[in-house]
Amino acid sequence: MASSYSLVFLHVLVIMFSLTSIAFSDLSDDFYDDICPQALPTIKSVVEDAIRQERRMGASLLRLHFHDCFVNGCDASILLDQTDTIDSEKTARANNNSARGFEVIDRIKSEVDRVCGRPVVSCADILAVAARDSVVALHGPTWEVELGRRDSTTASRTTADNDIPTPLMDLPALIDNFKKQGLDEEDLVALSGGHTLGFAQCSTFRNRIYDETNNIDSTFASQRQANCPRSGGDSNLASLDPTPALFDSKYFSNLVSKKGLLHSDQALFSGGETDELVKTYSTNLRTFSNDFAGSMIKMGNIKPLTGNQGQIRVDCRKVN
Repeated sequence: MASSYSLVFLHVLVIMFSLTSIAFSDLSDDFYDDICPQALPTIKSVVEDAIRQERRMGASLLRLHFHDCFVNGCDASILLDQTDTIDSEKTARANNNSARGFEVIDRIKSEVDRVCGRPVVSCADILAVAARDSVVALHGPTWEVELGRRDSTTASRTTADNDIPTPLMDLPALIDNFKKQGLDEEDLVALSGGHTLGFAQCSTFRNRIYDETNNIDSTFASQRQANCPRSGGDSNLASLDPTPALFDSKYFSNLVSKKGLLHSDQALFSGGETDELVKTYSTNLRTFSNDFAGSMIKMGNIKPLTGNQGQIRVDCRKVN
């Protein structure tokens, strides 16, 4: 009898393992090789052209993918416009008058559908590939993007407000926020390193440069105050590190020097458990680049819609 129970239990384990394997193998880096081999080169071409026109666009496209994945998974929900039935994430606190690059995604979608002859590439996959190609165009690492995501038919501004990390978070809050997405402390530090690219608006760092004293270089604070007054100028920009259009390790060097622009940036080097990794990345670009690539793959696998779930949108801004 015991032997029979053991066999049944073993059979159940085999089934569970098989189902688990299927769940983790739904995405693959060769998903479009047969369906539309020109899809990825087309995305790369449009991204590179957009960055040639405006270097800042690379950071914007990377940020779109990040903000998409943190809200109910990597499903292109961030691209949906407001309608009677869609509560657009574009108006969430982290995205309103801040998220950008939507026109570039539109152009990519149009070009990809043209070369493929029909809409076979999801907007969610376009976001993931465009993020990778943006990093590469700005001299960062490359990685194999796993593909096969499908697009959501819903969006949630409320979830975006709750789940996208804010620039005011301290380290425990950041760790909890990333843990909710299945990401650990190394992922937190590596992905925060995406701030080696791009800019932030005055409203996101005003409190830090005027009200914080213990963990900020006073000269750095004064310099930033010149373009970010105590009142007004909310959309004035400051670079997140000294080389905002180059993927390097200066973001982390800044943190070690107490020159993190956002409170949430400096929180990574504030006497907590992430200090050592920040130090490592500040002096070892190769280690940071490798870890960043690995964490991007991991983030890109957050709750994708696959198989018959969701849809392949014809227009990334609206449900079919």
